[in-house]
Amino acid sequence: MDFKDYYSVLGVDRQADDKAIKTAYRKLARQYHPDVSKHPEAEEKFKEVAEAYEVLHDANKRAEYDDLCQAREQRQRYQGNADAGYGGGGQSDADFADFFSSMFGGAGGGGFGRGAADPFARKGQDVEIELPVFLEETLAEISKPVSFNLQYVDERGQPQVLQKSLKVKIPAGVADGERIRLKGQGSPGMGQAPAGDLYLHIRLVPHPMFDVEGRNLILTVPLAPWEAALGAKVTVPTLSGKIQLTIKPNSQSGQRLRIKGKGLTGKQGSGDLFAVLKVVMPQQHNERMQQLWTELAEQAAFDPRADWSKES
Repeated sequence: MDFKDYYSVLGVDRQADDKAIKTAYRKLARQYHPDVSKHPEAEEKFKEVAEAYEVLHDANKRAEYDDLCQAREQRQRYQGNADAGYGGGGQSDADFADFFSSMFGGAGGGGFGRGAADPFARKGQDVEIELPVFLEETLAEISKPVSFNLQYVDERGQPQVLQKSLKVKIPAGVADGERIRLKGQGSPGMGQAPAGDLYLHIRLVPHPMFDVEGRNLILTVPLAPWEAALGAKVTVPTLSGKIQLTIKPNSQSGQRLRIKGKGLTGKQGSGDLFAVLKVVMPQQHNERMQQLWTELAEQAAFDPRADWSKES
């Protein structure tokens, strides 16, 4: 299979840290999600982006991939193929095919629809595909369309491709990494043998506002300094709608407020939403504001680093 430059797929450079990689993935995953994107190749783009993220956000996989890239570039320089870039073939692509197979367990058709029938097997081969699911979609049972290709060998030994489209019920509370089995929806069997099974591998699409910790959600809530000092009523989003959050006077940046039952749904009940307060300074200052800050500093006589002297 052709070599894939996962850094280019996510639009980051090779020195990008995990935060930059995660940010790029979130942006592209939302952009190309098949349920919302009108891009003609949205599904393939989404699969490619998720495949790149799966490799680059894992330290071990990324190190192995980087070694492969370095060896590939050295081989191209040695062969005098300076203009090949990342589009070269030959042994380099064979090495990448081996890497891809070891990472995803497939034969080289892409990370989201792997599995090809074994011509010597009686029962059809099982197939596993990735199914992207929004966090909002986990709150209740939903039906989602699933389309995929099955590659298999018929009884005459000829390779065949079968296109299938299904509408699948996804239970409420489905978790990232969970597998859903659909019996008999995999590759056709040989002769009268049954078909293999289809396994849907659930991938929760990163949310632009919420982070996930188990069944809990984490939301950063920006506050103006006076809101933190005086207290305020702030409208905050949840997966099921907006709510009013009470900020007490003298709240601190980094403080976590628990909103019970507003996390992800699970078999053991719903998780919680934790609002993490973050005091944000206004970006623009005028002369009057500067005067008020100066008066506040004089009146407060507050040293936020007073505890440092106790340690010395």
